[in-house]
Amino acid sequence: MTIMVKKIFRGLKKTREKFITPLLDLFSSGKLDQSCIEEVEELLFSADLGVEATERIVDRLRNGNKWKEGGEVLDILRDELLDAVEKVPVLKPAEGNPRVIVVAGVNGVGKTSTIGKVAMRFKNEGKSVLLAACDTFRAAAIEQLELWAQKCGVPVVRQQMGSDPAAVAFDAVSSAKSKGIDIVIIDTAGRLHTKKNLMKELKKIFRVLSTRFDDIGLEGWLVIDANSGQNSILQAEAFVEALPVTGMIITKLDSTAKGGVIIPIQNKLNLPVLYIGVGENIDDLEGFDHRLFVSTLLSG
Repeated sequence: MTIMVKKIFRGLKKTREKFITPLLDLFSSGKLDQSCIEEVEELLFSADLGVEATERIVDRLRNGNKWKEGGEVLDILRDELLDAVEKVPVLKPAEGNPRVIVVAGVNGVGKTSTIGKVAMRFKNEGKSVLLAACDTFRAAAIEQLELWAQKCGVPVVRQQMGSDPAAVAFDAVSSAKSKGIDIVIIDTAGRLHTKKNLMKELKKIFRVLSTRFDDIGLEGWLVIDANSGQNSILQAEAFVEALPVTGMIITKLDSTAKGGVIIPIQNKLNLPVLYIGVGENIDDLEGFDHRLFVSTLLSG
């Protein structure tokens, strides 16, 4: 088992304990009857696999010619979950130089620490990275980003508290262009998706960058806390309606039993999950592989 697989396996421990372990207990008799199917349905919902996937799986079980054995049920689960996520398009990095990634999300999802981890991954891939401190309303946010930049050994562009976030983003991209830096990652203030004035501020960042620079690769990444479960879908929908979101990062997978939410959130928004957070250390961010995820989720 590789280091990456071990981390994902540990990260999904709580979800498996709440979902797969009881599922395997149901199968211990060797057969699945009507009452067991109802329990399977409850377990699917508890793992936040979503209504659509749950209904498809339960329908397949109920419409079978005979009651399925446990191994067959796991095969059905695997087929349905893979079918759901394989329909989601793969992220194609925006063309242009530098690649500019605006990172957004609600308060408390671990956005700034995730930016640090992403920066480290890019740096390990041989890319030069610059961070932009566009959360200008909290001194602690700027300081936190600078701490992560120090850990990664990458520069930060910042201004005084209260500065216009769009102006900071503009300065960061200008600096990156002049220095030949490959990637700019923009940290924005955490905001509730219902706060229209703050969403307008995010829109302004995208508008300024897209109109002032015609040769950058501009992307929007949304950070989502796995602990939010189905509520995260509502949050994500609001951001996607307002912003050009191209991909998602799911954090705190190791601290939740709702890891299954990755399936419906991709399916609902038709957006790829790019990375998953499986711990607090700088290297506890793994690229999302849907086949590995489903395989690990359904392992005993």
